[in-house]
Order: sequence, then structure tokens, then C-alpha cells
Amino acid sequence: MKALQINAIKSWKRVEIPEPGKPGPGHVLVRVLEVGAGVDNVRVGERCCVEPYLNCGVCDACVRGHTNCCEHNKTYGVMCDGGLTEMVILPARKLHPVGSLSYDQAALVETLAIGCHAVDRGAPTASENVLVIGAGPIGLSVIEFAKLSGANVVVADVNAQRLSFVQDSMGIQSTVLFEGGEQDISAVRNLGRGRLADVVIDATGNQNSMVRAMEFAAFTGRVVFVGITQNKLEFFQAPVFHRRELTLRSSRNALPRDFTRIIRLIEEQKIDTRPWITHQASFEDVPNVFDTWLDPASRVIKAMIHIQS
Repeated sequence: MKALQINAIKSWKRVEIPEPGKPGPGHVLVRVLEVGAGVDNVRVGERCCVEPYLNCGVCDACVRGHTNCCEHNKTYGVMCDGGLTEMVILPARKLHPVGSLSYDQAALVETLAIGCHAVDRGAPTASENVLVIGAGPIGLSVIEFAKLSGANVVVADVNAQRLSFVQDSMGIQSTVLFEGGEQDISAVRNLGRGRLADVVIDATGNQNSMVRAMEFAAFTGRVVFVGITQNKLEFFQAPVFHRRELTLRSSRNALPRDFTRIIRLIEEQKIDTRPWITHQASFEDVPNVFDTWLDPASRVIKAMIHIQS
């Protein structure tokens, strides 16, 4: 069967790989579904989305219910081969039936789950200010759930086009084009009704932005890092952190309950996924068009890849 593989950075290859065979106990063959023994949460032919965090189920974090923080996690398509092929075998517990959702809607559930969990980590209330730093795909998923909390949401980015998208497609008019100075702090305070942010969620993965995030937090505020960097973070605002009694939290992956909640919210039309899907490509065309998607001028939010049977 056909598959796409990434052999090196930006290097795609179309390959033929063997079909995966029959699913074992507790597993399913995904495409036209075939289920193994003991599977009762999904049926053959049922449309599903995949929770791609392949946790071990036996480590301390898993036993305590923090499956997103599994000590031996293998994220599907990152630490192991992913879904850019015709058929795969997965644990049945990682499939979530999506009911009436379209395939395009179902494909966005995992992206939205990242933002759902990050907002839960910040736990904003309707009386608070939330600042989302970074309006890329992860930041947009954060914005969706910050809005649902009822909080006053402010979005900041260094890219004016992204902020225009937030205003036009997501209904957030309180945006700040960060320039790196004290004026950024003043703008956040002004949009926060005279107060800085009770919850700051940094979705940039940029070390400079992450180090600066606490500058925008109000006294007793919470700072959540959902963006990831491999660089060392050096916090020069230690007096700010201590004086304001801030709380610093990270956010990793998502929990099964997040997937269930998101499917319901899309079905209830409380989340509109249509603005997210900006580009489409056939399975065969991906190696040719992928580099164009990396160009900021393409304005990609999410691209859908279609595999024809």
C-alpha cells in the first residue's frame, strides 16, 4: 500500500509498504475499520478521530490518570510512523467516534485538544483577562477555548496578518502587534480594562517570547507554556515572578476527555472549524507542495491531505 515518509528535514518520499495485517486483541485496523477481539468502543465502518499519544498505561503518570504525561509516551507520527498511509493498526482506546462530524472536522479535533488542555491548565474564569501570545495553529486552538471560558481574551503576535485572521475569522477584536518594548505591556493593560492578564498562555515556542511572558501577568496570575522550545530558558524577571506571586505551568498533549468534549462542541456548532482549513492537497501532491506551505506568504492555517482508495 502507498505511504508518505519523511527521510530528512523537508525531504518527502512516496513509498510502498506492506499492509499491516490483522488487528490483535484491543486493536483496530484503521481506514475501513476492522476490529480485534475485546473491542467494544468502536464499530466497523465508524468514522473516528485518533488520539495520537500512545501512552504505556502502566507508569506512575498513567496510573494516576495523567496519560498525556506518560513517561514512555510515543506520539503517533513523531516518535513512530504516523498516519500518512492507507491503513494502520492502533489501540482501540485511542479512537474516538466523531458522530456526524465530517472528515475535515474530525481531522482538527487533536489540534483543538492541545488548546483545550492548555486553557484548562490556566483555568480562566469569566471575570478574568486572558492573553494568548502567538496566533499560529496552536494559538488559535487556545483562543477557541479561552473564548468559551467567557474571559476577556486578548491576542498578541508579531505578525499583522495573523492578527487580522484572528479579528476577521475568530471574532477577537482585542489584538496587540508586539514590537518588543514597554508599549506592548501598556497595550495589554489597556485591553485588559486597566489590568494585566490573569492568565498568559504562550503558544509561540519562541524562547524570547516565553521568557518575557510573565511581564504581562497580573498579580497572582498564571503563566502557561504550551509552545515548546529546545533552548534553555533564562528568566531575568525573577523579582517580578516572586513579587507578583505568579504560577508557572506547562501544558503537554491532551487528555481523552478533551477529545470527547471537542467532538460535542463541534456538533453543537460552538466551534466552527471552517476558517481553519485553508489549503488542500492530494496524497500524491504533498511532496511537491509542502515547501510552499512553509512559506508564511501562503497563509496556511491547516492543510488537508486526501488519500483516495
